[in-house]
Amino acid sequence: MYLNPGFAGNTVQARAVMNYRNQWPAMSGTFVSYAASFDYNIEELNSGIALAVQQDRAGSAGLRYSNIGLQYSYTIRISRFLAMKPGLSFSYSFRDINQNELIFGDQLIYDNPTSASQTRFDAEPVRYPDLGAGTIFYMRRWWAGVAFHHINRPNQSLLALESRLPMRFSLHGGYNIAIKKNVKKKDISTVTLVANYKAQGKWDQLDVGAYFKYKIVTAGAYYRGLPVVKQNGYNQPNHDAVIALLGFEYKDLAFGYTYDLSVSKLITNSGGAHEVSLIYEMASERKKRKRRRSRFIIPCAKF
Repeated sequence: MYLNPGFAGNTVQARAVMNYRNQWPAMSGTFVSYAASFDYNIEELNSGIALAVQQDRAGSAGLRYSNIGLQYSYTIRISRFLAMKPGLSFSYSFRDINQNELIFGDQLIYDNPTSASQTRFDAEPVRYPDLGAGTIFYMRRWWAGVAFHHINRPNQSLLALESRLPMRFSLHGGYNIAIKKNVKKKDISTVTLVANYKAQGKWDQLDVGAYFKYKIVTAGAYYRGLPVVKQNGYNQPNHDAVIALLGFEYKDLAFGYTYDLSVSKLITNSGGAHEVSLIYEMASERKKRKRRRSRFIIPCAKF
């Protein structure tokens, strides 16, 4: 749902998700993210709804970004095998910083413990609405989607000035390949190819990868970067990270772990990144039986 509001309600009945990410833990002023969401599939109305909350903390002064949002999606069956899910998101964001952890230039002058520069932060914390939209086309084995975030380009400045948040664009998709099936034609093992390109302002990023699933175990690897197409600001190949994924499912509960190994110049002192996901899906037996006969849930990555 962070990727595209069209994914809201993409479950049998209801789903709760929690995420934790710690990026570059070996460096001071790390970037830590928390997220949680709950979404529900209103099958009778061909709709999905979701509530999502997120908080990021970055830097030694604890620059904090908090967001709470609602999402809605609607399923349109184009044919017997093809469907699309447009979605909308509306969220409200809060942005602030811990001034007590900041040191200003005029505080370095002898016998001047206070700072006139701190008054420039009188406008914080900043609050603003944020709008997004997206759509996904999919069949039983593949999906492809596009999403636009920060459509209203909110002002996020902490200094009572103007600093517009650029709109973020993403293009993503995947293909699921059945490797082995049982006598009931149910998948036992699969390989899924995935890709996600996103751009915001003058920055962009590409993730490509694949993961293998065998019964309750999922393992995969991804690469993040644009080394051939684009150079970074230091005239170096645009490499970022190689990512390993491991996931387990037990009944309605799923657990996923990923580790980002930096392959840029930060490889020796960043500590990579750790991310943990916990997913719990809830559905009545009637809904589960009906799901087995239905093809109109996007076959996207669970982790």
